[in-house]
Amino acid sequence: MAKKLFEGTAEQMSRLMDCINANRNEQGALMPVLHEAQNIYGYLPAEVQTVIAEELDVPLSDVYGVATFYSQFSLMPKGKHRISVCLGTACYVKGSDKILEAIEKELRISCGECTPDKKFSIESCRCVGACGLAPVMIVDGEVYGKLKAEDVAGILDRYIKD
Repeated sequence: MAKKLFEGTAEQMSRLMDCINANRNEQGALMPVLHEAQNIYGYLPAEVQTVIAEELDVPLSDVYGVATFYSQFSLMPKGKHRISVCLGTACYVKGSDKILEAIEKELRISCGECTPDKKFSIESCRCVGACGLAPVMIVDGEVYGKLKAEDVAGILDRYIKD
């Protein structure tokens, strides 16, 4: 099955162009434009990076380099419900890899991906500072700790019904 290509709206493109035009002649315009582009689209698809590069007259490799260097930028769409699984040492030793596998199986996507309906996205992180609750997953900022793989379906059900 082929992945769906990026489809932005005319309104999104208009907002992006307004931002680019407002910053076009500013030193260091790339960062504020990338931030606003991510606010508009929710992530930085290749097509948007290309528009930014062309309009700001900077190499696409520079745009991509900045977008991949800073962790606040994402090249993949994010879901309505964002799931993060801690893979820090304490969580990993206590089985967070099994938690991540259970989430991937339940949602039928891999870490770093978004469900086709854009309802869920999964990411991993390193140490959220809740080592005493290991293993930990976070859904929309809510921490779930001392998990077992069999807990995952019940937790996700709360959000599936939303």
